[in-house]
Amino acid sequence: MNEPTPADRTALELLRRLALDLRWSWNHATDALWSRLEPDLWERTRNPWVVLRTVSPKRLAQLLADVQFRTQIDRLAAASAEATQNTAWFQRTYPSCALTRVAYFSMEFMLSEALPIYAGGLGNVAGDHMKAASDLGIPVIGVGLLYQQGYFRQVIGRDGSQQAFFPYNDPGQLPVRPLRTADGEWLRLRLQLPGHALWLRAWQVAVGRSQLYLLDSNDIANHPAHRGITSELYGGGSELRLQQELVLGIGGWRLLELLNLRPEVCHLNEGHAAFVALDRARAFMQENAQPFDVALAVTRAGNLFTTHTAVPAGFDLFSPQLIEQYLGRYAAEQLYIPLPKLLALGRREPHNPAEPFNMAYLAVRGSAAINGVSRLHGEVSRRIFQPLFERWPAVDVPVSHITNGIHTPSWDSSTADELWTDACGKGRWIGDLDSIGERIRELPDQRVWACRSSGRSALVDYARERLALQLATSGATAEEIETARHLFRPDVLTLGFARRFAGYKRPNLLLHDPERLVRLLTNPQQPVQLIIAGKAHPDDEAGQALVREWVRFVRRQDVRAHAMFLDDYDMLLTEQLVQGVDVWINTPRRPWEACGTSGMKLLVNGGLNLSELDGWWAEAYDPQVGWALGDGREHDEDAAWDAVEAAQLLELLETRVVPSFYQHDPQGIPREWVARVRESMARLTPVYSANRSAREYLQQCYLPAAENFQTRARNRGEIGAQMAAWLATLDYNWGAIRFGELRIHTSEDRHHFTVQLHLGALRPESVRMELYADASGAEPVFRIPMSRTADLSTADTQVYVGSVSAHRPASDYTPRAIPIYPGAQVPLEAPYILWQR
Repeated sequence: MNEPTPADRTALELLRRLALDLRWSWNHATDALWSRLEPDLWERTRNPWVVLRTVSPKRLAQLLADVQFRTQIDRLAAASAEATQNTAWFQRTYPSCALTRVAYFSMEFMLSEALPIYAGGLGNVAGDHMKAASDLGIPVIGVGLLYQQGYFRQVIGRDGSQQAFFPYNDPGQLPVRPLRTADGEWLRLRLQLPGHALWLRAWQVAVGRSQLYLLDSNDIANHPAHRGITSELYGGGSELRLQQELVLGIGGWRLLELLNLRPEVCHLNEGHAAFVALDRARAFMQENAQPFDVALAVTRAGNLFTTHTAVPAGFDLFSPQLIEQYLGRYAAEQLYIPLPKLLALGRREPHNPAEPFNMAYLAVRGSAAINGVSRLHGEVSRRIFQPLFERWPAVDVPVSHITNGIHTPSWDSSTADELWTDACGKGRWIGDLDSIGERIRELPDQRVWACRSSGRSALVDYARERLALQLATSGATAEEIETARHLFRPDVLTLGFARRFAGYKRPNLLLHDPERLVRLLTNPQQPVQLIIAGKAHPDDEAGQALVREWVRFVRRQDVRAHAMFLDDYDMLLTEQLVQGVDVWINTPRRPWEACGTSGMKLLVNGGLNLSELDGWWAEAYDPQVGWALGDGREHDEDAAWDAVEAAQLLELLETRVVPSFYQHDPQGIPREWVARVRESMARLTPVYSANRSAREYLQQCYLPAAENFQTRARNRGEIGAQMAAWLATLDYNWGAIRFGELRIHTSEDRHHFTVQLHLGALRPESVRMELYADASGAEPVFRIPMSRTADLSTADTQVYVGSVSAHRPASDYTPRAIPIYPGAQVPLEAPYILWQR
């Protein structure tokens, strides 16, 4: 082969840049390019980097000699450069603001099947957030881990059991590149673990405008046991999990320091990343010669904690002994605090030596804002964290919510993309979403139904081939494999259920009455076909039993033509399912599904949801856009209630869903069904997009956090030092304050309150007096400030007055004293409260 010409080398470099920018995972303009290089490999992997690394030099030379191919490369490279360098929504909307960078820390990122460093929902949210930030120009960088194995791959054996495999993630086949210093050396950083130094290699992933930085411990210089720290996502025991979270939080922050990237905001995606709060404070201490308390008061103003956990058992807990082993020297030599003080940050009872260290509690105490991931999950999280805010009512526990959204361009089919483009324009997801819903409502029924029919037909083709391959892998007969290639019909109502197989998700709810389900599936006048997929954790025997139950059901002679279980539920399978199914079924036990995003992915493609009133569906449901399961209340693990909902689910399918799908007019269109599809697309798709959620994070969290951090950090943390002194004063003196006399009198339509408060050594400016009433019937929670009357107050006793409407009894109202300080987040940073009793 001839030596490449300069023009060839330029073209190869452009191909390399295109292949290494994961923008191709949602912008499919380059798909035809990779297909021309290696069509079979591209179809199997959807990994441009593997295609480019694998294609033969001869084939590549032939294509580079093709003028049209060269022109195509130049055009795509120019379009990519323009898309990632032009002025985006954020720059246009906020041309001058305090925010220059957000660092987003997460244990997993679901960006593409070509980069398998994710397990499920948490990674889905992280990956879609990164993509939406890129689209909008929000300056987010990601920080995570590069796993040698990632999450496990699933194969269903001949006996119906799940088998787990852990293929090696060869960095040479992943769309990542080593992060190098200015002189070309591979960037490595050193952490101190007990007895050994740990060397971490750094990698970089381009995600459109955004960058994702990954750390891995598989460095030849490491102790053999340490090379496997980043071996497997969510594998191993407690010690390995602690090591991984140290690498993510402390190693991740130090990587940013080496890169001279100083984010105003650190976004902790779950408590796994909480150690970043400690090391960010450590860095501020060193740079500004301040003690730990001051540094934490400054830096937590720029930290945001997003919790995805719906039950306390989901939080990572570590024994005090393990924390001492790994962080004892760190606390003493780098934070200059005793170990008990560090342990107190992760405990409900700071001085209880037996209490384990809770990473979520550390995240709470290291942040100035906390949010759940749906409206209902915000309520649940306030209950979960209420023990940290003793005597505060749940409504005042400082947890807000921003409901998750999905990155719509990553999940729409080509047919749906064409429909949305015709109605709303090509740039519909890279700015404000005003009016796009109305444009979808203007689409004719024929167009909407054609889109749905196309998606269903494509899914049937894909499912047939995937099942045939699955059967061949498990040793099925040639006849069984050939039969699989002819299962299902493209004109039959297609249901999808694909989840992690865990008890609280109740994946076997449909199987509560299997014979009734069989009758539903096999009705010759109104047939139904069902696709099931999902993994159970390798250590979850109960979850694996649920997988076996479903596999055995779909293998029944009377069922196999109407239902299939597709193994190895991954991102590629998810894409096909959400683009093709007519109805997505979701059956979690309320309120254990924090949000759930799978059902959101259907919206842009015209699929409908039939779901428990949990997570996002609890706020999205309306009879015009789908169907709801349950009564909107919590029933815990009640087997009798599970039976009630199982029957309700089948009744909904039998009497509402199936008849609506098959109620066609003379033109062959189910008008009622199409109306529901169109309204779901128009109303829900924009609201449950990552475009909306990313803008909410920016406006509600990132911008205020950046401003607050910069305010506290000025003059080497002057305001932070004042706030730390105020907190120390509160801690020392709050226990001494007490209420005095309370007088209440009612005149006409007002209750008038006068109350005394003995502040001891505290200054009146440090305390806010309020009148508070709980919600009662139709009356909401009520709170108003009371006014201090200087003429009635003395040096020892402060007097406060306030009045409220008399439409509620005076006994509903209670005076309470809480701390107050300019810019302080109360009760998050100062959880003190005193009630008049």
